[in-house]
Amino acid sequence: MKINQLLAVCGLTAALFLAAGKVQAQNDTGGNGGNGGGGGRQGRGNFDPAQMQQRMLERVQTELGLTNETDWSAIQPLVQKVMDARRDAAGAGMGRMFGGRNRGGNNGGQAGAQSGGGRGGFGGTPSPEAEALQKAIDDNAPKAQIKDLLAKYRASQKARQAKLVAAQGDLRKVLTVKQEASATLLGLLE
Repeated sequence: MKINQLLAVCGLTAALFLAAGKVQAQNDTGGNGGNGGGGGRQGRGNFDPAQMQQRMLERVQTELGLTNETDWSAIQPLVQKVMDARRDAAGAGMGRMFGGRNRGGNNGGQAGAQSGGGRGGFGGTPSPEAEALQKAIDDNAPKAQIKDLLAKYRASQKARQAKLVAAQGDLRKVLTVKQEASATLLGLLE
């Protein structure tokens, strides 16, 4: 089951990266007039997470076949709740897995923490439990302290996972079988 969850999160992350690449390509062709000065990095400062989230919601609406705005306005908050819960359940680990934290030469990890390493992107803001565990690792804390913080982190992750399952259950209740199948393929439901 954990492999399926990891694959679903990785699939959503890959979809987000692909969507960001398409947005970047659009910015590169229209943003600098095709003069090539500065490569493909100029448009990166214009990345708007809210705009990307809106595009994701529009895709969900299309995939679920909801053309009636009244129906969509009833389902959209439930979809949003699942998306938020999935992001929170992924926690800080996804940011670290994709290199979201600079560990080299940063004086015990402090530079990475101060610069926001592991905070933004697709994993969202790490929980206080994740931050405390990371600090203990960076500070080479005693084994017993790390073990205690690891247990607290795992408990917080279980709570986040329970919140995701509840949000998915609420969404599932209002979908038709066909919509449920589409939502499953989109990674909203398991």
